[in-house]
Amino acid sequence: MSEMRPVADNCADVSRIESLLETLKNSGKNYDLDKIKRAYLYAEKLHEGQFRNSGDPYICHPIAVAEIVASLGLDTDSVCAGFLHDTVEDCPDKTNLGLIRSYFGDDVAMLVDGLTKMENINIEDKEEAHMENIRKMLLAMSKDIRVIFIKLCDRLHNMRTLSAKREAKQRTTALETMNVYAPLAHRLGMQMMKHELENLALQYLDPIGYEEVNTNIAEKYGQTRDFLENVRAYIGEKLAEYNIHFTLEYRVKSVYSIYRKMFNHNKTFDEIYDFYALRIIVDTELECYTALGVIHELFKSVPGRFKDYISTPKPNMYQSLHTTVIGRAGVPFEVQIRTWDMHHIAEYGIAAHWKYKTGQQSKAEIDQKLSWISKLIDTENSAADPDEFMHALKIDLFHDETFVFTPKGDVISMPQGSTLIDFAYAIHSGVGNKMVGAKVNGMITPIDRVPQTGDIVEILTSASSKGPSRDWLGIVRTSEARSKIRQWFKKEKRAENIVVGKADVMREITRFGRQLTDSQKAEIALAASKRVGMQDLDDLYNAIGYGGLSVSKILPKLRDEFDKYVKQIAETEPQIPTEAQQVKTATHKRTHTGGIIIDGEVGCAVKFAKCCNPLPGDSVVGFVTKGFGVSVHKKDCPNVIAGMQNEENRGRWKEARWDDTAENQDSRAVFESGIVIEAENHIMLLAEITTALADMKVSLLSINTQKRSATGMLIHLTVGCKNTDHFNSILARLRSISNIHSATRAIG
Repeated sequence: MSEMRPVADNCADVSRIESLLETLKNSGKNYDLDKIKRAYLYAEKLHEGQFRNSGDPYICHPIAVAEIVASLGLDTDSVCAGFLHDTVEDCPDKTNLGLIRSYFGDDVAMLVDGLTKMENINIEDKEEAHMENIRKMLLAMSKDIRVIFIKLCDRLHNMRTLSAKREAKQRTTALETMNVYAPLAHRLGMQMMKHELENLALQYLDPIGYEEVNTNIAEKYGQTRDFLENVRAYIGEKLAEYNIHFTLEYRVKSVYSIYRKMFNHNKTFDEIYDFYALRIIVDTELECYTALGVIHELFKSVPGRFKDYISTPKPNMYQSLHTTVIGRAGVPFEVQIRTWDMHHIAEYGIAAHWKYKTGQQSKAEIDQKLSWISKLIDTENSAADPDEFMHALKIDLFHDETFVFTPKGDVISMPQGSTLIDFAYAIHSGVGNKMVGAKVNGMITPIDRVPQTGDIVEILTSASSKGPSRDWLGIVRTSEARSKIRQWFKKEKRAENIVVGKADVMREITRFGRQLTDSQKAEIALAASKRVGMQDLDDLYNAIGYGGLSVSKILPKLRDEFDKYVKQIAETEPQIPTEAQQVKTATHKRTHTGGIIIDGEVGCAVKFAKCCNPLPGDSVVGFVTKGFGVSVHKKDCPNVIAGMQNEENRGRWKEARWDDTAENQDSRAVFESGIVIEAENHIMLLAEITTALADMKVSLLSINTQKRSATGMLIHLTVGCKNTDHFNSILARLRSISNIHSATRAIG
């Protein structure tokens, strides 16, 4: 396999296509060169007149993608799909999947379909649309792994040419690359692809950090290149003595790998111990361990830095021996030892195992290696929350592993931080659902414990177990375990889920601040349910109840439907005001219809000042405001006393008095007034106050408390009352409560 090196985008040079065809011809594989050339010519015709942001003809991109696909050693249909992957999306007036199928066959059409974004789906927000495109890609990937190979090649070339995009687009694309495509390459074992995607993305996400690390690498490598050459020669001489056929190469850690350790783990550049790495490639597995012995004989090993990924491969099939040793100059460096087969898998991942290349991989074997994709599909099917889905995607694709043993010696790989519950579900959903306890290294331990690499874990089950607890959803780390727990609740506890989900939805609607009947709330919930694709309300309640859908994600839709519904009923039904609204309505009515005589005139537009809250029976005075009628104050209001000293406003003060006749005509009118209570703190004090007011049928509009001392407190009340006599009776009733020292009318 050739390296995935960038190729200059000189599309006018026909020799570029001829060179690709010549490379495929000389590869020793049975490529259909005529079909590949037809795919190129068809793509060139369809993209004619289209240009990239850089100004290059668009066909440059499909050519580059096809070249990268070919460098992975993929088959004829994959190379054809590399040329055609953008045609359906970008040239809908010229071609479609039916035409591609008729020209190039079912496989090419299927691959192109899997690579085509879902542009015309009816989704309300961009986040959900983005998730749906990733879901479509994963689903296509589960049917044929070549889809993701080609997609990664497409993304790699887009990243190589990202400088032509706007800055905002650069950051969005780089972030998606770092969060989705680099982890996918890692999970597929395609380390070369992963490292280049990460480094390219970092240049746009943190250009200053990238440049800092890159400069440090160049300086350190320039200073110590002789060290690497000397170590390489020293090791090579010793391996030759053991008659081991080997290839020995060295490398420097990638920019992003060092950046991640420096900035995520707060390390300095000098604290990166595996900056250098020597790679020894041998012919057999036995020679790997022989070479390891030679290395440990020549150099002092660093404790805790040896890893055997040959006996315990990573989930992405990576196999190698890793050890960190100290060189004679006191410089630490890592040594990786692997066979050639292991090396190809380490560089190209599952692509190195593709059946077209070997002719020996059965579909069952490939499906077994890619079983994690099916688990990922199950996870995304149960996650309606885009945030949760993307979080699960990151955990499942890009994590450090913990290797835990079953009592029979089988190795289970899990993300770091996974619990014993995660371990149980990794074995089988039936084991997790019947789990009642666990043992770690023979000792009974809590089921939320996080096992460490090398632990032997035994899951204790019981046939009489009632199943998982809902609390487990907040404990488990893996999306696989969370998905299986939800599936159990979805299947076994539908009635209970509906009750839980309904309570959650009704509680949120109630918080919107309007009294509605249960049937009215159900109408609102049903409308929101249809907007998330659920025609039956019980399905919505069930999904929320078992955790498949979070209430927070449908809250905007509930609010939207609530506002629509309230607007409709406001036009057809009289509203029944609450007691607090009655107070405001009465006050509003008094403000605009009178109740106060101003300079002998009845019916003036008035409002009652909030600074003193005048009541019928109080001596009052009016102040002519600018544009808001007359503001009515108590005569002893501090603002009145201060205001009358101002010569400029003296003419705006008007004589005012209560219109007893108007007042008698509206016996329901209620006025606000404040009360200040000084009291001894007591556990039942507030209850006694509210009970006393309720007995008098007095509206309590607000209450605030303030601690004055270790035992004393100050309470501010706002109540609704009819006049000064009514207010004084309220004060008298409050003063009769034990532990209340005083109750007075609030001033100002």
